[in-house]
Amino acid sequence: MTPEPHLQAGAAVKAADRAHVFHSWSAQELIDPLAVAGAEGSYFWDYEGKRYLDLASGLVYTNIGYQHPKVVAAIQEQAGRMTTFAPAFAVEARSEAARLIAERTPGDLDKIFFTNGGADAVEHAVRMARLHTGRPKVLSTYRSYHGGTQQAVNLTGDPRRWASDSGTAGVVHFWGPFLYRSRFYAETEEQECARALEHLETTIAFEGPASVAAIVLETVPGTAGIMMPPAGYLAGVREICDKYGIVFVLDEVMAGFGRTGTWFAADLYDVVPDLMTFAKGVNSGYVPLGGVAISAKIAETFAERPYPGGLTYSGHPLACAAAVATINVMAEEGIVEHAARLGAEVVEPALRELAERHPSVGEVRGTGMFWALELVKNRETREPLVPYNATGQAATPMSAFAASAKSHGVWPFVNMNRTHVVPPCNISEAELKEGLAVLDTALSVADEYTE
Repeated sequence: MTPEPHLQAGAAVKAADRAHVFHSWSAQELIDPLAVAGAEGSYFWDYEGKRYLDLASGLVYTNIGYQHPKVVAAIQEQAGRMTTFAPAFAVEARSEAARLIAERTPGDLDKIFFTNGGADAVEHAVRMARLHTGRPKVLSTYRSYHGGTQQAVNLTGDPRRWASDSGTAGVVHFWGPFLYRSRFYAETEEQECARALEHLETTIAFEGPASVAAIVLETVPGTAGIMMPPAGYLAGVREICDKYGIVFVLDEVMAGFGRTGTWFAADLYDVVPDLMTFAKGVNSGYVPLGGVAISAKIAETFAERPYPGGLTYSGHPLACAAAVATINVMAEEGIVEHAARLGAEVVEPALRELAERHPSVGEVRGTGMFWALELVKNRETREPLVPYNATGQAATPMSAFAASAKSHGVWPFVNMNRTHVVPPCNISEAELKEGLAVLDTALSVADEYTE
């Protein structure tokens, strides 16, 4: 469709936003948010009538695209029957959502604690782990993101943590595997895996195994760069956790519900954590929802001991109805399998071809509808295109790249030196090729800053 321009309405939306909305992660006077008039499928559009192909899936959550009619209808139907109800009661939408999620989680993760989103899911997973073990410390990696609430942001391993990190959250960071920028001087994936596991176990030894409640990992780190863990790494972490009685938590907030071409990224590695967090794709972000999938061992801790935590909107009926509809749509339309096929047959070959042509591309990595290009100034030295945590003038190359993509009708997801290719999991092949062609053009802009 070609959206009609509505300039006056757009100006009013923008004026109200600038007067009253306080935006996250932003210096309020230095931003210029796009006023969005509507969205459908893989596209959204502004009030000037310009349409954008959304290669960011919102914030990597519209796994079935915008305005899927079956999910919209399910929300409307639920609103007509019961808009809300307290979490202490058994409600059909909540029970059915929990059942459908538990059917798809790995192993015995059969109990579901619902939250409002991913960050509070991580908060509660950590609380459960500490109560289960009676231990205070939690380990997480650098190059990670776990959310913006107090505990979750302290677990985070990127610069967004710094302003909130008082050093009192009981969090210890360690290096996870990432061969392209190895901290272990590894030359092969096997070396990277072995040395990363040795580093983790050494960290535990020096911190005191009896003080460590949990290790929290993104199954596939998302915002930090879609760094696929090497074969054997997650299984090795599982063994280390079992050895020391540590709770293994996998954060699937971004990677779950079809994003990796499987229901959960853990399925790619045949590993079962003790706790697994989810959000985003569980209902394509249509109504806020997250949760923790809980193993039998952890659930038993709270069988006769009250769990000291809860949320007013835990398992909100509208959000759960959206989750039920989304999961059923994904199953009926084969969206998970579609994402896997397009990732293997379209995205990966196209991105590797782009990497051959563009000197700004240092590495291609990913799976399903979950890909990243590492952008560099120099391929030989692997010097990043912009400095770590660059802002202002120092971030010009990435800003120019993003501006080029947007000018050609594609909305990218960029973070530091990476651009992500994370479209809706049900994007059509033609739409995907359209986006990749624009990415080709935008990379030519990035090439201008290479040596």
